[in-house]
Amino acid sequence: MSARLLSARLKPLAQKVNISAARHIHHTSAGGLLRSNTAVRVARRKIWPAGYTQFSNAVVVRNASFARILPKLFLKLARIPALFAGATITGLAYVQYQATQAGNYALDVFGRTKDTVTGVAGGLFGGAKDIADQTWKGWENTKEQVELPDWMQKILRIHEDIGNGNQGGSQGGPGGEPPKQARMGAAAAAGGTAAAYGYDQSEEEDPRSGEEVARDDQMMVLTKKMIEIRSILQTVGQTNALNLPSIVVIGSQSSGKSSVLEAIVGHEFLPKGSNMVTRRPIELTLVNTPDAHAEYGEFPALGLGKITDFSHIQRTLTELNLAVPDSECVSDDPIQLTISSPNVPDLSLIDLPGYIQVVGHDQPAELKQKIADLCDKYIQPPNVILAISAADVDLANSTALRASRRVDPRGERTIGVVTKMDLVDATRGAAILSDRKYPLRLGYVGVVSRVPQSSSSLFRKGSDNIASAITKNENAFFSAHPLEFGPERGLAVGTTTLRKKLMQVLEQTMAASLASTRDAIHQELEEATYEFKVQYNDRPLSAESYLAESLDGFKHSFKEFTETFGRPQVREMLKEELDQRVLDLLAAKYWNKPILNLAQAPMEPDALADLPKADPESLYWNRKLDASTSALTKLGIGRLATTVVANAIQANIDRLISQSTFASHPFARQAITEAASGILNERFYSTSDQVENCIKPYKFEIDVEDGEWARGREHSAGVLKNELRAVEDAVKDVEKLVGGKRKLKDVMSFVEKARRGEVVVGDDGATGAGGFSSDLLNRGKEALFLTTRASLLKLRLSALKSPQCASKTNKYHCPEIFLDVVSTKLVSTAVLFLNVELLSEFVYQFPRELDARLGRGLSKEEVERFAREDPRVRAHLDVIRRKELLELVLEKMEGVRDLERREGERERERLKKSRRREGEGEDKGRWGFLKR
Repeated sequence: MSARLLSARLKPLAQKVNISAARHIHHTSAGGLLRSNTAVRVARRKIWPAGYTQFSNAVVVRNASFARILPKLFLKLARIPALFAGATITGLAYVQYQATQAGNYALDVFGRTKDTVTGVAGGLFGGAKDIADQTWKGWENTKEQVELPDWMQKILRIHEDIGNGNQGGSQGGPGGEPPKQARMGAAAAAGGTAAAYGYDQSEEEDPRSGEEVARDDQMMVLTKKMIEIRSILQTVGQTNALNLPSIVVIGSQSSGKSSVLEAIVGHEFLPKGSNMVTRRPIELTLVNTPDAHAEYGEFPALGLGKITDFSHIQRTLTELNLAVPDSECVSDDPIQLTISSPNVPDLSLIDLPGYIQVVGHDQPAELKQKIADLCDKYIQPPNVILAISAADVDLANSTALRASRRVDPRGERTIGVVTKMDLVDATRGAAILSDRKYPLRLGYVGVVSRVPQSSSSLFRKGSDNIASAITKNENAFFSAHPLEFGPERGLAVGTTTLRKKLMQVLEQTMAASLASTRDAIHQELEEATYEFKVQYNDRPLSAESYLAESLDGFKHSFKEFTETFGRPQVREMLKEELDQRVLDLLAAKYWNKPILNLAQAPMEPDALADLPKADPESLYWNRKLDASTSALTKLGIGRLATTVVANAIQANIDRLISQSTFASHPFARQAITEAASGILNERFYSTSDQVENCIKPYKFEIDVEDGEWARGREHSAGVLKNELRAVEDAVKDVEKLVGGKRKLKDVMSFVEKARRGEVVVGDDGATGAGGFSSDLLNRGKEALFLTTRASLLKLRLSALKSPQCASKTNKYHCPEIFLDVVSTKLVSTAVLFLNVELLSEFVYQFPRELDARLGRGLSKEEVERFAREDPRVRAHLDVIRRKELLELVLEKMEGVRDLERREGERERERLKKSRRREGEGEDKGRWGFLKR
């Protein structure tokens, strides 16, 4: 029936009931807004159905709501017999579930409603008043335990307003805590341990006495502290003396090992597959978080954060296991997984690959032995062995028990777990648990740990906790055979019992090794303290302080660099670059060109040797100088100058890095380089555009002062001398390559003849000519070019020193001086804007960019990784960290000792109250510490 049709049919009935209820409340009200308690009770009895109707685990999310019709319908139900009212409500709840298509425990709702309605129907004959009180009490209890859907909450608010007269105070009196909060707080305090052990969190269903709850709470606190100590020792430990025991789970592949672990955790999270999936040990740490509502897992080594989806954990474990190549199949590299939940006990478990009987055709032949060796490595003392065996397999054939007997022949640290108890006859199952042929001091525990089929269907989502379903299934199975598994038999059955036994055994095993571990920690601490004092002189160091010191030192070096790299240095650098460009222009326009072949050289109409005697108005030489000047001013000085300065800054930054402590830190070196290049790239285009705009006037007209001409004459002569020296050095290098000055002279003479046309050389001397190889001919062409260049440079140096080049009016006769003056003007103009737009901005922004990238921009993990890149710093930090962790472990052990002392005092008080003999207390505590 659709929601709209149901609303249309029930609307008239609901209106009548609403009017009737309103009249009744009006007559019973004490007047005004406040009503008497009597009126409240009468109103409630009229409103709610008689009997105890507990809507447990009602559906939370809805799509089609009945909130408009159900309040009125509930008023009508007040006059309907309780039996029919409960049935109607049950039907509507089921319709609501179908509308939302979500709700994990609908079957429980129907079952509890049926039981409640049956009780109500029977109680009607006992008296209307008792029925009403019972119904109201059950309804209030249900509201406190169950999170109701929106439509149900609206109903509750309507009737609470009717009953309470819209009073804002609590029922417990003015200023008092609401009863709901008080009861829920008490339930949370008492049910924390119950949830961890696997009991239902309801107080009525916890079978433990108050003394047992207190004892279990104390054991959980102690075990939690020892798990913390063990985790710290794992990060410190290099020797077995610093390792506390864990519970190692072994069993064959078909024994139900994974089901047992998932039943303890309450979630399906282990890898599943038809082939061998578990290939690496899984170090599983369970952390009880009683105050938390969420359950999540963490992979400490992977840094994936908190994972609340256990199917994601399952996929991650599967990928990590399948990463082991098929050629190896198993690896001893463990996977660390931590699961935090209010429903798990504090345990340290190690899941290992299952034993196999027959090696597959696609598996290595030594796989069976490799698995056995891996398991033997982990089941050595002091670890506790959890040997998993299936009930339908004889214990004599149990691979896990055979392996445990090899390392634990007396069975003192082995717990036998018999799975699949429902697959064998109850009598046989009881005989297995009470087996004396293969005795274990810690005994056997029988479980039915697989998830019931009804819990894995529509009514259970994949992320829900399966522990409750497994516990109920086990209780149903073992309760059905009281003669075999009853309390009088003394057999340990059920996952809840297994959880408690694991905690007790782990606690006792840790206690046995605690005293020796404390002595080993004292010895390790003394060694770490001595090393810290002798090798590092008690100098404190942390990753943060090391980074800060390194950054401060680098900034100081950068400041020294900026004081020695300013406008003069930029001017000199840029002038050298433009001097080379002027030489290139002179070579292209005036000087000789490279000899590319051995063909006859064409005659030049105007040789450079004739320039001093040339007419000042000669168009040929005037156009040569004008073209050279235009090429220089249109060279792209802005881009060239900015590139030269930026490259120089970057090179100096690299030099500073290589001289600093950052040289051994790839991450920091890259960050500093990127910071410098980022600033330079950001300023590059704007700076080059500014420089280019400022030199535009020189592209059209250039005025030269007498002083500038004189300085240019002197500077250009120096540049030519340096060029002449470089040419002469190059000639000497060619002589060495050829094999002597004489041989080179012969080759050059042949090349000169070919250039004059006296000798004809075919194919340009590719196969040699004149008795010389092609390589010698190439060297001869190079040497001839260089000697001609040297002759021209000497000629031009003589011209620059002549009176003709002393005046700027003869600029066409002295192009070297004029081009030098132009380059100087370009450099002076460019430097002004380079200093403002690029250099000053870089000096200002670079230290701040360093702070952003290497200071506050780094996380704690990145700072730690940075510091450990240097081997010396890593060794220093390891000593300090080891010393601090060992001191922390000793401090936590003292806390355990204090807890033990208080527990001993309480135990003695209990002994006194029970009138036992005095002095019966132990001298040693449960954890092996001597009492003072």
